Amino acid sequence: MTRACVLAAVCVVALAGAAGAAEVPVELKGVHMCCPGCAKAVAGTLQKVEGVTGVAVDQKTATAKFAAADEKAAQRALDALAAAGFHGDTGGAKGFAFKDDSGAKAGKVKSLTVTGFHNSCGGCVDSFREAIKDVKGVAGDNAKAKVPTAEVTGDFDAAELVKALNKAGFHVKVKE
Repeated sequence: MTRACVLAAVCVVALAGAAGAAEVPVELKGVHMCCPGCAKAVAGTLQKVEGVTGVAVDQKTATAKFAAADEKAAQRALDALAAAGFHGDTGGAKGFAFKDDSGAKAGKVKSLTVTGFHNSCGGCVDSFREAIKDVKGVAGDNAKAKVPTAEVTGDFDAAELVKALNKAGFHVKVKE
């Protein structure tokens, strides 16, 4: 009888702990969504992540919202978005963040090839160019629609270029 009571107590404690585990609400701002296709790609990427529910994207406000089962699921969602070429502002959320995995080093360069960013249409190219135009020293680029790699030329700081692209909702990596 005592064993049964102990087992029942352990089950009650375990269930109470599981019930107390709250979903993590996530709101990403500044995600690149220049067109309905981009918004659909963001939503589709998030919907495929285990532990993510309630996905809602708003192209007009460049916002993606979802609920994650826990911080690990939230991180998996951000990693999936980054792999799909998207970036966003988490608002300083604790426990998860977009990884700084661009490979860009601070310092001036004459040319930098970035890759992996979402680039499905002419609007994406326009957004890419708008993002880099204010980076001091950028002279030009060869971005083309549907090509997730572009070379940026001029005399500019590589890390500042990546920072500008991230701020515009693009997740990039430097191609060696």
